[in-house]
Amino acid sequence: MILPITAYGMPVLRKVCRDISPDYPDLEKLIEDMWETLYYSNGVGLAAPQVNRDIRLFLVDSTQVFDNNEDDDEVQHYPDKPGIKKVFINAKILNYEGREWAYNEGCLSIPKVREDINRPETIVIEYYDEAFNKHTETFNGLTARVIQHEYDHIEGKLFIDYLKPLRKKMLQRKLNDISKGKVSVDYRMMFPK
Repeated sequence: MILPITAYGMPVLRKVCRDISPDYPDLEKLIEDMWETLYYSNGVGLAAPQVNRDIRLFLVDSTQVFDNNEDDDEVQHYPDKPGIKKVFINAKILNYEGREWAYNEGCLSIPKVREDINRPETIVIEYYDEAFNKHTETFNGLTARVIQHEYDHIEGKLFIDYLKPLRKKMLQRKLNDISKGKVSVDYRMMFPK
């Protein structure tokens, strides 16, 4: 089932999310619905707060970045090609490594806003998969960036939080419009009341 995406201004997007256990109600169905929602909305990552759940769960499918940008030489030369498709539960980033680099990011919860955001090139992350097997892995390139973006969601942060105050002020009208439902997208959204 395709779930509505929470829009900028929804309180759940600013919550530090809680860990879950393997007996979280209907977890398998939630993950299935989140994958369906991710693909329907043409995203590359989706975090539980974006479907109005305050839990430490997010999905990443960075393979789509490479598949959808086959003509972009820069994208095709990132070290993490062909990308990953994974579920991350109760994730904790253990280490950020490498130089910071800029990339133009967007977010399904903040539609029609894209900004260059600096993030470290490599991360080490500990997480559980959907079967609650524990992993500690290192990711780099675009995959590390997508993971960091989704990880921020479960920490109550948004990519616009990295912008300089003046740039954020310049976007305030767009952000206010989004929170009031004055935005047109091809997917279902849930707006603050």
